[in-house]
Amino acid sequence: MPSQRQPPLLVVLIVGSAITAIALGARSTMGMFLDPVSNGLGLGTDSFALMIAVQNLVWGFGQPIAGGLADRFGTRRVLIVGAFMYAAGLVVLANATGPTGLHLGGGFLMGLGMSAASFSVVLAAIGRLVPESRRTFSLGVATAFGSVGQFLLVPVSGALIDTASWPTALLVLAGLALMISVLCLPLRPPTEGDGNLGPTSRSIDKKPLRTVLLQASKSRNYRLVNAGFFVCGFQVTFIGVHLPKHLEDMGQSVTVAAAALALIGLFNIAGSLTAGFLGQRHSKSHLLSLIYGTRGLVILGFVTLPSSPAASLVFGCLMGLLWLSTIPLTSGLVMSQFGTQHAGTLFGVVFVSHQLGAFFGSWGAGLVRNGTGSYESWWWVAIGLSLFATFVHVLIDESPSSPLSAPPLPSRRVVPAGAAVLWLLLGTTTIVQLTQDSARKNSSALICWIQNNDAASSKTA
Repeated sequence: MPSQRQPPLLVVLIVGSAITAIALGARSTMGMFLDPVSNGLGLGTDSFALMIAVQNLVWGFGQPIAGGLADRFGTRRVLIVGAFMYAAGLVVLANATGPTGLHLGGGFLMGLGMSAASFSVVLAAIGRLVPESRRTFSLGVATAFGSVGQFLLVPVSGALIDTASWPTALLVLAGLALMISVLCLPLRPPTEGDGNLGPTSRSIDKKPLRTVLLQASKSRNYRLVNAGFFVCGFQVTFIGVHLPKHLEDMGQSVTVAAAALALIGLFNIAGSLTAGFLGQRHSKSHLLSLIYGTRGLVILGFVTLPSSPAASLVFGCLMGLLWLSTIPLTSGLVMSQFGTQHAGTLFGVVFVSHQLGAFFGSWGAGLVRNGTGSYESWWWVAIGLSLFATFVHVLIDESPSSPLSAPPLPSRRVVPAGAAVLWLLLGTTTIVQLTQDSARKNSSALICWIQNNDAASSKTA
């Protein structure tokens, strides 16, 4: 039986851009919901921040699985499942009455949905279709036009929250998420998973996934890519979720915050296109070093210069140029090193690092804001991480990875590093939470004891 023809590149780019516009656009609105949801459920900023942190962690650890399934069974099937999970998470969040609904809907289900219906799965499909000479630019196009969703949905969500309610706004976003299941239909499965990649797509010689993963784990350059992408997740999630609250602390209106986030999405179009264009002609790792270094300078200016609505809007424009411009370059680096056969899985593993950064960026910011009443110290952490990422990417060699000198021994069994990190994070989170609860109880007991002592002393006197 003859195999189905590959869909044209233009169709894939249009469909992929529309899918990322919805998936990333809906996620980018979460900062607009921080205050309404927290106030509506009677919870603190740290609870909403933890929801976003859990969402990013689930998204990250689900990404290699979703990428692997897309590599094997086709992009369309994975996107359809992801669309329904994404919508279900938004519906559960809209009907939440306490922390359970908050974390189940906005954290777990939305995280699963985004792992299967986000740009990583789409970018892997595009990378397999186009020749290497146009690959990075095509990835930049898909990423850039996906940002239209952020530019459009942030103000729309803000208007719905103001005129209707935050649950209504979330239900509208859920309806949009379901549209992904229709938009992905042109991505018919021309055996993206059987290795028949078409005449225009280059991949290095076909290898079993286990061999490629072991090769990647032993590659110093691949580990450095993972370390650098951690910083991207930290900064993007911290700013996207907490910028509205930070501007409110500075005495600025919700309208200014929505405009700043929308400008990030608008200017990201130019940033991603430029990164994709330059990535075809210059070193991707050096361009990434430049992007992270410039991010640090922009954040430094935002923190140290006088706060004003004009400064916030300029920050949105500048940060937008640097926002997701890392994605076509980072995914292009992975494909340059290991080819496109297992691109979904390998970029998914890198994305785990991104989401670990997002976890700490979101939750840590909430804890710092609740503890100190300000985000200032967390901004300085973001600046320090920019310096780290700038240095890391200078060290990366983006040439194809050397093959293993000998095949892996079939008898070896190694616990996946991702699972170990997840258990460590969950354990740390539990210990921290128990410590905080214990501290609060001890503090309350001490206050009661002091008050009772004072009352007894007064009576004696």
